[in-house]
Amino acid sequence: MQLSEITFDSGRPVDGYGPNFFRIAGEVFEGMVAVLPQSCGPWSGFEDSASFVAVAKDLDVVFVGTGANIAHIPAEFRTALETAGIGVEIMNSPTACRTYNILLSEGRRIGLALLPV
Repeated sequence: MQLSEITFDSGRPVDGYGPNFFRIAGEVFEGMVAVLPQSCGPWSGFEDSASFVAVAKDLDVVFVGTGANIAHIPAEFRTALETAGIGVEIMNSPTACRTYNILLSEGRRIGLALLPV
C-alpha cells in the first residue's frame, strides 16, 4: 500500500508497505525495521532496545507496529525505553506508519519500530 504524499522538512517518511517489506524514504527494507532520528535500517526485534535508548535524548516517543494486528510487546522492551524517558505507543504496523508520518510532518521527535504485515 502506498501512503498519501506529505511534505517533510526532515526525517524519513514511510512511503509504503506490503507483505514483509517497508519503503522508507524511497528505500525498501524487508522484515523488521527501526526508524530513528538519524538512521533507518533492519531491526533485530524486541531484544534490541539499545538502539532506541542510545538516542533517547532525540526521542519523545516510539511507535511500535506489531504487524497486521495489535499485540502485546515484551515488558522488558517497554521498560527499557520508558526508563530512558521515551514514551511507547503500540499499534498495528499500518496505523503506526500513518501516525508516524503525521507526527513527522509536524516536526515531532519520534521513532518507529516495525514488525512486518
